[in-house]
Amino acid sequence: MILSSENILQLFCEQDAIKKSQATMQLCYPWSQEKTYTHAPTSDLPLDAGKPEQPQLVSPRDLPRRRLGTDKGKAAMLHAIAHIEFNAINLALDAVLRFDDMPEEYYTDWLRVAGEEAYHFSLINEHLKSYGCSYGDLPAHDGLWQLAVDTADNCLIRMAMVPRVMEARGLDVTPSLMQNLALAGDEIAADILGIILRDEIGHVAVGNRWFKYLCEQNEQNPLKTFETLSKTYLQSQLKGPYHREARLEAGFDEEELDWLEATYP
Repeated sequence: MILSSENILQLFCEQDAIKKSQATMQLCYPWSQEKTYTHAPTSDLPLDAGKPEQPQLVSPRDLPRRRLGTDKGKAAMLHAIAHIEFNAINLALDAVLRFDDMPEEYYTDWLRVAGEEAYHFSLINEHLKSYGCSYGDLPAHDGLWQLAVDTADNCLIRMAMVPRVMEARGLDVTPSLMQNLALAGDEIAADILGIILRDEIGHVAVGNRWFKYLCEQNEQNPLKTFETLSKTYLQSQLKGPYHREARLEAGFDEEELDWLEATYP
């Protein structure tokens, strides 16, 4: 199967969350050697393409409480995770379409990530039905996509800030969330998060791989570059504790983790 930028643009612009996730899984999950991607520059790629009419986007302080002791709280938590996974589909497709002149492996990496994010979204959204809820029924916030807007002009900055900060944060918090959901009686949700955690290690590794590649191309030191970017873009988002084992598996090194823990404890 040969995929083109036109195929991926159609996926990116689909606003129906269910149709987008199903089509992305069909085309991109699992990625195999039988599939190839032909990249061509996409002119005037709209940043808000593919955003559904629902959920309503609000300030984080206006989101419903996520106390896991109640079904309402568990539904709110799972809806928030579904929102993250849906945004992650868009972010992966955007990374494929927006940035030109990268090696072929860059595009196939992010297409595979898109397929896995679509799979995660489908698992969470299906489980939401057990709470009488589906994606779009509750409000959500748009911080993750705003970061994509802020980094749309530079692939190196996108790789640094989205997978290495926002997705890597998921590596840190997911194990405790799994435990809390299991204690609250939702073993199915805990198991789904285990699948997501396993795959997200690989997604962060993709971000690390291409961040370091671009630093090498620009003759920049990765740690010093990330230090500068973190102060410019996301200082408030960096905080411990850090899941060192998962982050090491995802391509961080001991020196950077020591720096993170010392600088943003």
